Amino acid sequence: KQMTIALIGATGLDGSTFIKVLEERNLPISDFIPVASSRSLGKEIELKGQKYKIKTIEDCLEAKPDIAFFSAGSELSLQWAPKFAEVGTTVIDNSSAWRMDSDKKLIVPEVNGSQLGADDKIIANPNCSTIQMVVAIAPIHRQYGVKRLVISTYQSVSGTGQKGLDTLMQEREGNPPSGVYPHPIDLNCLPHCGPFSEDGQTEEERKLINETHKILDPNIGISATAVRVPVIGGHSESVNMELEKTFQLEDIKALLRNAAGVQLVDEPTKSQYPMPIDALGKNEVLVGRLRRDTSLKNGLNIWVVADNLRKGAATNAVQIGELILSKFQ
Repeated sequence: KQMTIALIGATGLDGSTFIKVLEERNLPISDFIPVASSRSLGKEIELKGQKYKIKTIEDCLEAKPDIAFFSAGSELSLQWAPKFAEVGTTVIDNSSAWRMDSDKKLIVPEVNGSQLGADDKIIANPNCSTIQMVVAIAPIHRQYGVKRLVISTYQSVSGTGQKGLDTLMQEREGNPPSGVYPHPIDLNCLPHCGPFSEDGQTEEERKLINETHKILDPNIGISATAVRVPVIGGHSESVNMELEKTFQLEDIKALLRNAAGVQLVDEPTKSQYPMPIDALGKNEVLVGRLRRDTSLKNGLNIWVVADNLRKGAATNAVQIGELILSKFQ
């Protein structure tokens, strides 16, 4: 079936990445409706060699697209996603608006895509850091049972959007900090990703905990520390696991080597391990530095890297769209 696809939030870092992924993937697009703020109205966006004028969200709703990708923030999603769902559009939302709503599915296709039903009209796309981690650990959890996770993230400035990239580049050129971050980010690391809650957790840390519980298993104990680093793109994670069952390291490697969406990069003696610079532009989750944690029974360490704008956002959302098409259209 040829489909009308809408992209709400068609400009900016996320929007431009969505365009690239839509051009590369297999959704059969008969018409495309880009939506952005009023200052972008009338401008054109090119997709697969055709140019499409940016429209208002009201005009987009009237067109009743088959699928609408929302990537314009929680407030807009809360207001407009239900209206699109009411006219029969399937909304795939990239904000945090619906992720922890008990009535909405939180989907990573390689992990829990089977949960999708034909009646799911608002589907939540998880946080970027959550997506890459659950892709890496889901096959391990299914085989050995993950009892506890200790996660440290190293998140690039692109996670803050274009303003994060601009800030890093401006500081690198010798300009004073812009105020996007509470401290300089160039030549620095900030253990501060999102606002702090009363218990001392940041927003990104809570997302890792809550979303992993919803997607994978609510019984996993999780401790997370999220850090912003002066890297232009790609998030990295150190993941320490306590497993329920004993394991052989080679068996874990074999699992990951054959896991959907995973690329095993694990020859450290040859200096081959995942790095954010290698993940840029890729849709796969890179996993390496596999080793036992001998300080506890059934302990395992892995290092996980992915392009946060691709698999961490646009690619995962488009894969959900492909899954919907294959199952229900």
